[in-house]
Amino acid sequence: MRVIRIELQTAMTDRELVHRIKQRGEKDLFSEVVKRHSGMVFSRAMGVVHREELAAEVTQQTFVKAYEQLALWRGQDLGAWLSIIAIHTALHIVEKERRHRGRPADEMANMLADSFDHEYEERLQSMEQAIKDLPEADQRLIHLHYYEQKKTAEIAKMTGLTQQNVLVRLHRIRERLKQRFGE
Repeated sequence: MRVIRIELQTAMTDRELVHRIKQRGEKDLFSEVVKRHSGMVFSRAMGVVHREELAAEVTQQTFVKAYEQLALWRGQDLGAWLSIIAIHTALHIVEKERRHRGRPADEMANMLADSFDHEYEERLQSMEQAIKDLPEADQRLIHLHYYEQKKTAEIAKMTGLTQQNVLVRLHRIRERLKQRFGE
């Protein structure tokens, strides 16, 4: 029975998982959400806090907040929604640390205004959509390399490609994304 349930979880879309968690009360399915998106959330956190232990804390807090606010999720891209929560959480922690170290409040306000604004949020969502628009094989490579932080040698073993081919394909995918967003 457990094997069947695991297979069902991996076959479900994010929308189906969240629906079952929210509507049917199947709270244990949230672990699949965490499994699918923890690499990406950690990566977003690292981009803000630049320290692994702090990024791990941000990742944990992000999923706690997401679970608590699941009723607010409106069915848009779950990864983008989690990214926004992660970035807000990371910025909050950075702000708290800076206040604790005694930095002036206006310096912190300037840092927050510079590092995260509405435009950044829109770019993030656009990038997530651009990745979703890629062919499935390319999405998998991006997911493995950037979200799960797998090395190209590991990806090669997992996909049956050569390491050189993985590197070339990742480069070409990045170039296509750069063209789409005008460098």
